[in-house]
Amino acid sequence: MGILKGLFGKGNNSEKEKKEEKVVPWAPLASVEQLEVIKERSNVRPQVIFKHSTTCGISRMVMNRFNEGYDISNNSLDLHYLDLHQYRSVSNETSNVFGVVHESPQLLVIKNGTVVAHESHGAITQLDLKKYI
Repeated sequence: MGILKGLFGKGNNSEKEKKEEKVVPWAPLASVEQLEVIKERSNVRPQVIFKHSTTCGISRMVMNRFNEGYDISNNSLDLHYLDLHQYRSVSNETSNVFGVVHESPQLLVIKNGTVVAHESHGAITQLDLKKYI
């Protein structure tokens, strides 16, 4: 039974095998009023909005890959997470305020009140955020 448990189940080394999960400093984006604050803060440091569909497998995969690859110091930029289903009106207003056609998933980089970069789907993980800091 020990051999089978080692092959098919979790053995005694399961704690060692667990990956350390990165903690990405997401701030929830839950109100239209926050968009003006984000716009103002973008004059001091870049602001990033991640528009995420909680019911889409592709969106979840992109979010996971983004989180795994995130390696920017905490004070370099601000990250905002927008749940598209829960805050549809905020998503619509984000498109209006920043002049970017809605896609999901989508990442917006905002500096000096304007979007300087945006990508959607798999291209999100290819976006080099460090070049906007």
